[in-house]
Amino acid sequence: MELPALTGELEDWTTLNSSIGFPELLIGNGASLAVWRKFAYFSLFDEAQTTKNNPLSPTELSVFLALDTSNFEQVLSALKSSIRVNAALTINSSSPRLRYFAIKEALIHAVRSVHIPWSQMRASSLARINTALRQYQTVYSGNYDLLNYWAVMQTPNAFENLFRGPDSTFELGNSERQGNATRLLYLHGGMHLVKNVDGSARMLTSSESTLLASFAINLLGDIPLFVSEGSAEDKLKAIRSSDYLSFCYSQLAQPKDRLCIFGHNLAAQDQHLVRALQQAGLKTLAISIYPHNPQFIQQQKQHYANLFVGQNVELRFFDALSHPLGHPELRVAITPDNKPVTD
Repeated sequence: MELPALTGELEDWTTLNSSIGFPELLIGNGASLAVWRKFAYFSLFDEAQTTKNNPLSPTELSVFLALDTSNFEQVLSALKSSIRVNAALTINSSSPRLRYFAIKEALIHAVRSVHIPWSQMRASSLARINTALRQYQTVYSGNYDLLNYWAVMQTPNAFENLFRGPDSTFELGNSERQGNATRLLYLHGGMHLVKNVDGSARMLTSSESTLLASFAINLLGDIPLFVSEGSAEDKLKAIRSSDYLSFCYSQLAQPKDRLCIFGHNLAAQDQHLVRALQQAGLKTLAISIYPHNPQFIQQQKQHYANLFVGQNVELRFFDALSHPLGHPELRVAITPDNKPVTD
């Protein structure tokens, strides 16, 4: 692995990209934080236990404990299966149904507490993000919030989302690249995606302004498809249970020469993504680092270098603020007047 000296200096993104060119992009929570600081929460599961409105009770938490997971999708899917089995066996028990509604309600309020309201999004910011994403052939998103979706919908024909089947359902047999549009793949699902009864994935068709409200409808039906918590092994298990998520993950692991990482720290719970990047056999990897101070920059460089020890890949580190997705003008100020999402 070729590694520049671990100094406290960073390259400029425009200069780096002009000299090498990076056709693919992996984005993480740092891209969301560049817009809305409330995305700095550590755990949606923890948020759901502390939210002021309808937090998870000890009874609901016992379901997570029994399934040995903190992933809402897995718990809601299991409860929905229990409801169906009880109905088939004519078992008169309302407990699974009550737990389903209570857990989804807690999830809804947890999301409301951290997600930027549609009314706060500036058209200029969405246009800037849209333009930045369109510079790549493929964008892999490790986030499940709605920022990328909202930005993409400004010029939807410039992007390829793979939900081409009836009712906007993903079909593995219809996943070949079509045309030159930017392909956007959600590695951990998204708030605009749901799991159908048969386990397939579907994209919600609500407008940008109503999609967050659509997610917040607490009905016994579609399960939100996003991998929110857990270890790398737990996340990979959840990914393997979905044709769509499995396909996205396999595309990240496909052989490729160059890739840019923006706003993703590849922490311990994301080691499955590191393994996919290692499998891809990259020759050059550009990684964003926020320029807090020289010591922080050096620590971050060492972190990424340790992840790719033994890999024949050149690591290039650039200033996150010099990338279009990190531009300071994207930041939306949070004031005491900011209210929970109700749109």
